[in-house]
Amino acid sequence: MSKHGKKFTAAMAKVDSDRFYEPMEAIQLVKETSITSFDSTVEIHMRMGLDPRQADQQLRDVVVLPHGLGKAVRVLVFAQGEAATIAEKAGADHVADSDEWINKIQAGFTDFDVAIATPDMMGKAGKLGRVLGPRGLMPNPKAGTVVDADQLPRVIEEAKAGRVEFRLDKTANVHVPIGKVSFEANKLYENMAALMDAIRKAKPSAAKGSYIRRITVTSTMGPGIKVDSQIAQGMKVSE
Repeated sequence: MSKHGKKFTAAMAKVDSDRFYEPMEAIQLVKETSITSFDSTVEIHMRMGLDPRQADQQLRDVVVLPHGLGKAVRVLVFAQGEAATIAEKAGADHVADSDEWINKIQAGFTDFDVAIATPDMMGKAGKLGRVLGPRGLMPNPKAGTVVDADQLPRVIEEAKAGRVEFRLDKTANVHVPIGKVSFEANKLYENMAALMDAIRKAKPSAAKGSYIRRITVTSTMGPGIKVDSQIAQGMKVSE
């Protein structure tokens, strides 16, 4: 049985494992219990009352976090012709406009955080499913990453500003980053509020019973902190 280090044990001692904290309290505690020497990522983990085996209970959407993720987001766009030019002007880090690029990605190039494609390029991008799929990088209409050329500037801008995809995994959980430990608590709170608002609006019509069963907030390698799910579900983005 593995043992936790002194830093983790000391951080864990500050957390009441039987308590469900209000969102702001949980966020402040996450900042206080971060134990890494680098700027840790703050993440929200949710146990959903959905059945991932049912097609009408799937959950997948995107949210633009008002304060971003605190990191530079690298964007690759599958486009050709005029669309490729638009993508370059809009600030895409890479524009995959040829078979050479497809081969490069098949060979293992994944130096990007978000992949976007125009509809006419999905035939080629689809060949990369085994490479991009497991990494969550495959362009998908449901995630808003398959768009017409005239939509590329907006989607690229949103991706770089903190556009985050969330989706139900095979174990009925949702995992989403909301920023860095170095963020001010109120900024993390507002990012969390934006996420909760998006989760609430994306609720499948076939969902039954308790929609969100459990919420935990944590930092990289830090202890998990339980959040009062009823209060969290009522969080709203300030005007």
